[in-house]
Amino acid sequence: MSQHVQLTPARRRLLRAGVVGTAALGTALALGVSPAQAAEHDWTGVAKCESSGNWHINTGNGYYGGLQFSSSTWLAYGGGQYASRADLASPDQQVAIAEAVLDGQGIGAWPHCGRYLTGGSTAAAAAPAPAAPAPAAAASSSSGGTYTVQPGDTLAKIAAAHGVSWRELHNQNGSTISDPNRIFVGQVISV
Repeated sequence: MSQHVQLTPARRRLLRAGVVGTAALGTALALGVSPAQAAEHDWTGVAKCESSGNWHINTGNGYYGGLQFSSSTWLAYGGGQYASRADLASPDQQVAIAEAVLDGQGIGAWPHCGRYLTGGSTAAAAAPAPAAPAPAAAASSSSGGTYTVQPGDTLAKIAAAHGVSWRELHNQNGSTISDPNRIFVGQVISV
């Protein structure tokens, strides 16, 4: 004897929303429309709550971009096709991944700020991705000045732009940089 599951009206709505959302995303992808263009949500309020609306924020806390994605979530939902971290992607690209996370995890992925998600579209999503940070004035050797760490920088990239090894740069900034694998946007180092 088979048993039938009684669907409450609320469960029916959730099921319909899931089917419609999945169908809409599939149709959008089949038509060559990016997932962000298929988005039906305005993520502006969530971004204001999560990151003060700074779509390219990287504070070194392990969460990146306007919607504060962890690296694992960003990559698991396809963000790697856009950038290695969310803060290096455009708002439009971040919204595309947010829509996928919303479909996969629900609004609980943003436990505090999810309440600010509304219908509509995200105005900031039309903004471009940040330009790759320009290294400090390229020099064939250390310039003896300072450099402010930009999003996407690594000690090795900065060192290469100044014609020194990352170890040399780390040793030169030992009081500022305790771990050569952890530099922070806005940090000022000697070059």
